[in-house]
Amino acid sequence: MAERSAAELIAEATAAPVDGWGFGWLDGRATEERPPWGYARQVADRMATAGAALDIDTGGGEVLAEVPQPPALLVATEAWPPNVGVARRTLRRVGGRVVQVGPGSRLPFRDAAFDLVTSRHPVDTGWAEVARVLRPGGCYLSQQIGAGTMRELSEAVLGPLPPPATRHTAQAVAAARAAGLDVVRLERATLRAVFHDIGAVVWFLRKVVWTVPDFDVDRYRPQLERLHTRIRAEGVFVAHSRRFLIEAVRPTTRDASGSA
Repeated sequence: MAERSAAELIAEATAAPVDGWGFGWLDGRATEERPPWGYARQVADRMATAGAALDIDTGGGEVLAEVPQPPALLVATEAWPPNVGVARRTLRRVGGRVVQVGPGSRLPFRDAAFDLVTSRHPVDTGWAEVARVLRPGGCYLSQQIGAGTMRELSEAVLGPLPPPATRHTAQAVAAARAAGLDVVRLERATLRAVFHDIGAVVWFLRKVVWTVPDFDVDRYRPQLERLHTRIRAEGVFVAHSRRFLIEAVRPTTRDASGSA
């Protein structure tokens, strides 16, 4: 069977849908190691004992849809319009409600409304808002993107980059504490990601937009063609994603601003 050209692979990936937050299109074309802590399993365990839960930046609702025992009140927020409809359809089967919000906007919920707030790969964590909507004793559990994630892929397209200035774990811990939350758990992982063809790279860059923030196939076609040649020569392209798990609790002895 003849090898497919860069143009064919790029065109296929450009036409493929990227709605929701599932990565099934990459099956057989790319792999990524999973963090050792099992985020989806932990969310399911917490949901089983929660009375009211909120999932922020739910994507297409993929994590919540797998929860076997959802709480009586389950709400999710999503800011990216193409994902909102997907999430609403996905979460109907677990009784979840999806609220569309603006990027960085105030959460449209009353103070102390939830005993559990979760978020997988939030675009940006509004720590003060998380603290505000948590009940005293309530927990925020989040798997986040770490500093320098997929740097090898970013630099393959953009060239050498300065050291990352954001998404460091120390920044997240400091922001959580400044909002009056107690950080009770922090874990980190560096995970191997393997791309088998340039189509997988293009589809990933279209979906995970912060990897190359101004990504456009035509703008970066020369770089993509060079990367295609490299993959053909070396067999695969390897990058590394960085993740961290953070768990923070709103204390019962003071309010979310940290006042006694």
